[in-house]
Amino acid sequence: MPAPLISPAEKSYIIQGVESDCRADGRGRLEYRHLVLENGLLSQTSGSARGRLGDSDVLVGIKVEIGDIEQGQPDQGRVVCNVECSPSASQQFEGHGADELNNTLTLALERLLCGPQSGLDLDKLCIIPGRQCWVIYVDAIVMDCAGNLLDCIIMTTRAALFDTRIPKTEIQDLGEGEYEFEVMDDVEDAEPIGNWDRLPIAVTLYKIGDRYVIDPTTIEEFSSEVTLTVGVNKDGAICGVQKGLNGSIDPSLLTEMIQTAATLGKNLIEQLDAKLIKDDKAVQEKRMRGEPVQKLGFFAAVF
Repeated sequence: MPAPLISPAEKSYIIQGVESDCRADGRGRLEYRHLVLENGLLSQTSGSARGRLGDSDVLVGIKVEIGDIEQGQPDQGRVVCNVECSPSASQQFEGHGADELNNTLTLALERLLCGPQSGLDLDKLCIIPGRQCWVIYVDAIVMDCAGNLLDCIIMTTRAALFDTRIPKTEIQDLGEGEYEFEVMDDVEDAEPIGNWDRLPIAVTLYKIGDRYVIDPTTIEEFSSEVTLTVGVNKDGAICGVQKGLNGSIDPSLLTEMIQTAATLGKNLIEQLDAKLIKDDKAVQEKRMRGEPVQKLGFFAAVF
């Protein structure tokens, strides 16, 4: 992806705004833009969600399929991730301009979802130990890029996994180590992903000048010297830390940034989960009363 251009005057203006705790769009250093989510949009998926953080727009689809057990994990299911940036999301993405960013975002999403740090109950995804399991395919597409893509992708993925249902299976022991299983077709028997609420979100802090901000716009990202992405779960526990770009962070500031991310992440998860559960309960009540459930087709929940 070609290097972005930003004038010295623009960069100086942004740095001074961050130092004064008044950014160009009127937010303070630790304020998010409007976050908007709607799940259950794609009928041909096992779960889906669309999220918009400011003008960054992400669509995530989840597909659950039966696959082979991965070597080294004989009694666990698998998660496979893929992130694609649409060429129309930014002029920087035309041609093969987004290839490097696609790989970076995919690897970051995999680090969070694959492994014990994800909190997901992967053991529950195993169908026949050592042979077959459920594989969760996570496909995210960036439709508009306006800063803080990774955090937006992970929050939207979390909402999509909340919406995901896994078909129930019945296993028969045929003897002599042979097994047979049947996938139930009844949608009502499908189960949610185990421990979806333990899945962390990412809080990325961008160091600009001597201070740092969260949820930057594109031009603020261009002014950043170094980034720090912190994975935080609903308990406020740190699930992972990754530094980006070539700048440096003073040890005392590093500690402060991690503590700030933990506090912000825990509060954000509480708000996200409360809204997701409330909206899902309202949908279930409508279905029980026989009322039609209509999606807005765009965005339904505003935080």
